[in-house]
Amino acid sequence: MLMPYVSRAQENAGWLENVKEYQLEANHHFADPETSILDEEDLKRFTGLQFYEINPQFRVDAIFTRTPDEKPFKMPTSTKRKPLYVKYGELSFTIKLQDFVLNVYKSLDSFDDPEYKDYLFLPFTDLTSGDGSYGGGRYIDLFIPEGNTIEIDFNKAYNPYCAYSNNYSCPIPPRANDLKIRIEAGVKDFGHY
Repeated sequence: MLMPYVSRAQENAGWLENVKEYQLEANHHFADPETSILDEEDLKRFTGLQFYEINPQFRVDAIFTRTPDEKPFKMPTSTKRKPLYVKYGELSFTIKLQDFVLNVYKSLDSFDDPEYKDYLFLPFTDLTSGDGSYGGGRYIDLFIPEGNTIEIDFNKAYNPYCAYSNNYSCPIPPRANDLKIRIEAGVKDFGHY
């Protein structure tokens, strides 16, 4: 059976709608008292998360290289808690004619949970950290791909819960994941609300 032809413009329109839906869901999660992590005062003032303008330049296909011989390590967090992670692979990609590599991690705590068996954790900082985005870095959720490429959409970069409340313990992005570029995509800092 022949697959219907999808033009690049149709694909981009679908992607744009997907990112907009992601942002709407994030705002709904924060605004709903049943699911919000905001304290009572911040929730009263909450009018929505602020996002950078959606930009296809920050949606990249990365080469995914598995690193199977890595040893587990205790990842520092914003508190004394040190959860066990293992470096699962490296992601190589290009933005604005610059080449970058980010490490992607897997929590050892989630190895036994079927819901998270394919889940990968991508924490990072960049030149907007503390200058437009949260100073402690941001995260992107990924899933183990079948092949050797993976899409990284920085337009879906989100803040750790620590950006909104001191009641959480959040992993601190390792120095190896500090990008020397302004990633003006995804959610902005919450501090100015």
